[in-house]
Amino acid sequence: MHLHHPSLSLNGKKKGKVKFRNADEARKARDLDASWNEIQKKWGVEAEEKKRSRAMKAEPLTYKLNSPAERSTKHILSLNSGAGVATLAPAKVYTGDKIKGIGTMHKSNAVPIFSDEEAVAIANMRR
Repeated sequence: MHLHHPSLSLNGKKKGKVKFRNADEARKARDLDASWNEIQKKWGVEAEEKKRSRAMKAEPLTYKLNSPAERSTKHILSLNSGAGVATLAPAKVYTGDKIKGIGTMHKSNAVPIFSDEEAVAIANMRR
């Protein structure tokens, strides 16, 4: 999906790599992250373990290809009028004398040709 807003992305919402202005800010960010992880361990909150256990507890997906019983309409019979199938419509053919033919002007664009001059003009056009 090129030229679309990032919110329309179909491949998730992963953030890119964090870039810092200088090494001091990067060090501070690493220290804060480490202290946050220590606090989480202290209180017994491990995000990855929580995600893993939640995923393992989830019920597996099952697909049923039959229609639900409440939508069944077997008690309504189809109408059989006994008329048979419809006949084939006759092919549409141009029977006039104004159009001499059909020319291709640009990228498979069909154009009607009314005179010999138009045919020559279309044939001489550049792509």
